[in-house]
Amino acid sequence: MKYDEITFISGGTECHAWHFTGEGDALATDAGRPVVVMAHGLAGTKDSGLEPFAEALAAAGLDVFAFDYRGFGLSGGVPRQTVTLADQLDDYRAAMAAAARLPGVDPQRLVLWGVSLAGGHVLAAGAHRDDVAAVVSVTPLVDGMAAGKHALAHHKPSAIARSTALGIRSKVGKAKMMPVVARPGELGALTLDGCLESYLAIAGPSWRNEIDAAVGLELGNHRPGKQAKHLRAPLLVQIADFDRSAPPQAAAKAAFAGRAEVRHYPCDHFDVYAGAEWHDAVVRHQVQFLTRQLAPR
Repeated sequence: MKYDEITFISGGTECHAWHFTGEGDALATDAGRPVVVMAHGLAGTKDSGLEPFAEALAAAGLDVFAFDYRGFGLSGGVPRQTVTLADQLDDYRAAMAAAARLPGVDPQRLVLWGVSLAGGHVLAAGAHRDDVAAVVSVTPLVDGMAAGKHALAHHKPSAIARSTALGIRSKVGKAKMMPVVARPGELGALTLDGCLESYLAIAGPSWRNEIDAAVGLELGNHRPGKQAKHLRAPLLVQIADFDRSAPPQAAAKAAFAGRAEVRHYPCDHFDVYAGAEWHDAVVRHQVQFLTRQLAPR
């Protein structure tokens, strides 16, 4: 499916996006089609596994606006490969404003879509807003403290200590980089068995296996799950029950607070992407949810 390349400004930086035009008018009103604002997880880029989701939603009649955060992918900005949660949330809100200006879309029917780290961002970005018609949160990371405790159950303490020490050095001095994904026993943000292979399977040409080591410290106070109760729109939360990267219990707690429709899948964090066993079910449930919520009445 073809898409248009779009740029928009966030924090004085030019960010890059793809615009997929929705097919047909099943979800259209006189005001236009609903538009999905789509963003990736930790160090992710839009060319790394998002396109199959975007194509499926566009085929169902929704416009899709998938974007890269500043400092990542095809977006501008320095420093590169550095996760700043406040900036990413600002980028998401700027993308919402840009998507609302697209021709043919209804600016009062925004759909917020996020996976992993962005699965938490959508809860904060959608809170207290009346122009958000639906929210989709996929294998979300909604509580940094819970994620830290979850990591202790799956990683050797020595590995966590090594990455934490490098993160502190990066925070107080010159930025220190480490791989986003690496093999077990190696230095990296994600080093569980299979993570490297799973991430490389979806990695696009703009993706770099590099991230500022201070990311762990940045995530420590991350609590977007607390914003779920302030959503005014219907929420779908899709939980991987055996998720070793984003704690499923925290996701379930946020889903309850947001009065969400919840779907569970007996899989790990990366098993929702194209080529993995549960991708088709995840996409089907998104289409069913959004079609039901957004069909003109």
